[in-house]
Order: sequence, then C-alpha cells, then structure tokens
Amino acid sequence: MEMPEQPRSRRQTRAAILTHLLQSGGSFRPPLAKAVRLSEASLSRILFDLKAEGLIEEVRRPAPYVGGPTGHVSLDGSVALAAFELTTQWLSIGVGGLSGELHYTERVPLPKTPTVETVGRAFREALTLLRDSTRLRRITLAQIGVSIPGLGRLSTSGNPIIPCDVRHISAMFGEVFAGVPVEFTNSVVARATFHRFRTENYPFSGAHLFVFVSHGVAGAWMDDPAEADALQPVELGHMVFGPEGPRCRCGHHGCVEAYTSLTALAEVLGVAEAELLQIGSEWVNRISISSRVRQELRRRLFRLGLAIGNTLNVRPCNGVAMSGWPSLLSEDDRSAVVEGIDACLLGGRTLAQVSLAFVPPSTGNDPQAALAFAAFCLASRGGMPAASTEAA
Repeated sequence: MEMPEQPRSRRQTRAAILTHLLQSGGSFRPPLAKAVRLSEASLSRILFDLKAEGLIEEVRRPAPYVGGPTGHVSLDGSVALAAFELTTQWLSIGVGGLSGELHYTERVPLPKTPTVETVGRAFREALTLLRDSTRLRRITLAQIGVSIPGLGRLSTSGNPIIPCDVRHISAMFGEVFAGVPVEFTNSVVARATFHRFRTENYPFSGAHLFVFVSHGVAGAWMDDPAEADALQPVELGHMVFGPEGPRCRCGHHGCVEAYTSLTALAEVLGVAEAELLQIGSEWVNRISISSRVRQELRRRLFRLGLAIGNTLNVRPCNGVAMSGWPSLLSEDDRSAVVEGIDACLLGGRTLAQVSLAFVPPSTGNDPQAALAFAAFCLASRGGMPAASTEAA
C-alpha cells in the first residue's frame, strides 16, 4: 500500500510549477496539472498568482487535439536575471531571461596568474559594469547566479582552483545590489543545470550523476528540481589511482583528472593546450589520432569509468550524463568509459542497471551556465522572496 504524499508548502507547489516550465519550455494546463500533481482548479489559483507577479504568461495556441486546451503557459520573458561565470581567463557577466536568452554580456580579463586581490578587483569591476548597465536600461534584477570553479559544498571561504575570497565577494554583491537574491555555486553544478534545462532531449528527468570533463573532471548529483538539495557537487576528479602517476594541479600524483583533463589530452595528442583550445570541438576531426594514441586514450577513459563506477558505489543512481571532450569521440572509443564503470567490484552497470548518455560539450558559451543556474534558483524557491517561509 502506497503511503500518502506529504502536504507541500505553497513555496514547494509554486517551485514544482516553475521548474517544470523551466525544463519543458511551456505547457498546456492539463499536462502541467498532471506533472505537478495538482487538480486543475488548484493549478488555476496558483497560476493566477504567478501571472499577477509577472513570473509566467499564458497565450492562446492551437489545441493539441480536438476540444483540447488552448491556453499555453510559459515563463514570462520580461523577468531579468544576472549571471557571473568565473573561468581561468576571465570573469563573464551577462543579463538574460528565464528562457536562457542573453540580452547583455561583458568580459573582465584576469591576469595569467590570478590572486585573491586581482579576482576581487575583477568582481568589483564587473559589478560596476552590471550596475551601470541595468540602470541605463532600467532593468530590475530578480536573481543573480554566480559560478565559481571548485567551490566547496560545505564552505564558501576557500577555493582550490581560482583563488578568491567568496565571503568578501558576496559582501560586494550586497553593497551594489542590495535586496537582489544572490546564489553562488560550483561551476560543474551550473554546467549541469545548463544541460538539464537548456539541452533539447536531455536524457534524464530523474535522479542521476552529471560528469563534466574539461580543464578538470567534476560531477554533480542531480535530483528532483523541487527538492532543496537537488544539485550537489561531487568530487571525483581527484581520486588517486597511484602515487607514481602524473602530477595533478591539486598537488597529488595520479588523480583521474591528471589522466583525463584537457591538459592531459593535449599531452597525449602531442599538441599545445592553447592550440587544442583554439581548435575547440573540431579537434576530433582535425587532429590525426594514431592507433597507439587511441589505445592510450582508451586506457585513460577506462580509468575515468572506474572513478564514475566508484562514485556510483557510494551513491547509487540509474543514470550518468557525461559532457566534455569524451562525448566527441566515436561510440567505440567511448565504450572504454562503460568498461571502466562495469569493472567496479560492486557490479557497475550490470547489477545497478545504470544508463550512460553522452551530451554535447558546452564550453565557450559563458555565462550561459550561470544564467541557467540563476533561473533555477528563482524557480526552485517558487519565485518567492529568498527570506520567505510562507507555508501552505
């Protein structure tokens, strides 16, 4: 006998509606009511409030079937969000909408070897640019999302990849954009959010592990978007396979990242990393890969699969979505990742029935990932004030 569902607060119900619209791009009322488990009468009352608050819009569209509904609900395009995305080269900023379109972008360059002070100055400059731009355009921001590589799950005081004082930067936002909700996240969480809500035909709707292979190797647990802990970073790139392996930027030797990052890929291919970055996704067609190099890549992808399989042993789930340079390879080469997952001692995919899907790389489109994260933050709190505790 199934247990009755726990009552949902008003915030949770609104969040379920908004996150569904964010992921689907819009819906007619009957399927929306079914997706968020509400009667059409209850849904109608909440949609009335959301429309009055300027969060959604409803337009007439041809019914999907004879006698069907004609009111199509979607997120309101006038809601403005800001995005900040920190990379090794620059700090990208932008203003866009809930549907992912960017209206304004700017980049503040970083020095070759950034420090806490220079990154702090870059944020100050970017905040000033954003403040002036929004004032000139008379834009009122509803949410700000900030993506920082390596940001820890439990603390915002340290950062192992790009040196920055997140507490101090957070205080800057409070000074310049007082009253605007600001959320910081690890860059892999922002990237995972982008893929889940912006990639057409994204392979998973339920709980799964997202893995991103680029300058680093990182993961994120993806769960029900309406849950408070729907997005959590997971460290898998610094699993150590052997102290005799190549040195990693974290200081250890033999990490999976030291074998499979873009830096490692460039070394295996025999090209400079800068050249590889300049070529972008076309490297797989423009760089000749010998059988020896292909074999080495497969060995490294096997280790990546082992790292993923070990992660699934800690927290089992039925899906893995991978983005980054491995997704550009042929199915035969990518099978090495599958073999690595299956080689894990607790069963790999064979016992856990894990589905592995590759999604296209999305590097070079910053600050799109931070913008998607900002949209998710607004939707997941039901569009309500950040401090609100209003119940059902």
